[in-house]
Amino acid sequence: MTQSKARITAVGSYVPKRILSNADLEKIVDTNDEWITQRTGMKERRITEENEFTSDLCIKAVEKIVQDYNKNLDDVDLIIVSTSTADYAFPSVACQVQEHFNLKSTGAFDLNATCAGFTYGLHVANGLITSGLHKKILVIGGETLSKVTDYTDRSSCVLFGDGAGAVLVEYDEQKPSFISSVLGTNGEGGIHLYRTGLSKQMNGMDLLGNGNMVQNGREVYKWAVRMVPIGLQTLLERANLKTEDIDWFVPHSANLRMIESIGEKSHISMDNTLYSVENMGNTSSASIPLALDLGIKEDKLHYDDTVILYGFGGGLTYTGLIVKWGVPDRSKTTQK
Repeated sequence: MTQSKARITAVGSYVPKRILSNADLEKIVDTNDEWITQRTGMKERRITEENEFTSDLCIKAVEKIVQDYNKNLDDVDLIIVSTSTADYAFPSVACQVQEHFNLKSTGAFDLNATCAGFTYGLHVANGLITSGLHKKILVIGGETLSKVTDYTDRSSCVLFGDGAGAVLVEYDEQKPSFISSVLGTNGEGGIHLYRTGLSKQMNGMDLLGNGNMVQNGREVYKWAVRMVPIGLQTLLERANLKTEDIDWFVPHSANLRMIESIGEKSHISMDNTLYSVENMGNTSSASIPLALDLGIKEDKLHYDDTVILYGFGGGLTYTGLIVKWGVPDRSKTTQK
């Protein structure tokens, strides 16, 4: 990996106020708290109101960056939003964020790598800043998965929630964040996790669903538990680090049991793992920044910690990063 010149300098998150608990789901489909908790580790998820959309969540996550870190956004020169649930086919959510904050001379685009989208966005931001093309980039992961969830499918409707998280990535040659990366795709597995659009065929097969998500949870679980440990080992080797050098592992919060299995295979303790799945559900590309912000609020994640971020999901695609956490502890934040 080329020597990075980019640092993550601030983080913010937002989730809707409405809570959908396991007890609430018992009233919707044939399920119960014990079944959901045993298989997923989830207790609650946050759900948007009818007139609340991904752009609203993303804007509020960015507002938290300004509020908590006293950051000036006027010189942001690019906005990258990772989402698979944009308000519109176009304009992009990134353009809506740009308009809200009235940021001049700022590029804006959405990126769709589903649950790996946030780490993909960070990878792209690091490359653009390190190359010298940009200086200050907002990377946002936002989803309103409740709007594309089939609440008659008891195997999948218990999983998904809504939320957004954002980070600011800035040019910093002296204290860069990015150490190593790994990314890849298994397109053949796309049939196991999809949402229909203009086409309703894939790999010659007719697809189910009517614009809602469809997931073969068993196959996705098997793929992730097999693939992620291999990717983690590659990340460590490229960084010339060992597992014990890592302070925090922050995987996509798909399912707590999946995270436990990946950690066991990779010799990473749950005590060194940050996740957002228990009270927020699977929020796809928002799950990692939500977990990072939770780690700060719980006084776990601190400046200069060594962190693995690992996104994986629909595509099937994955991106992993090892970073030095560059965000100053909030108690030490000064006006910039």
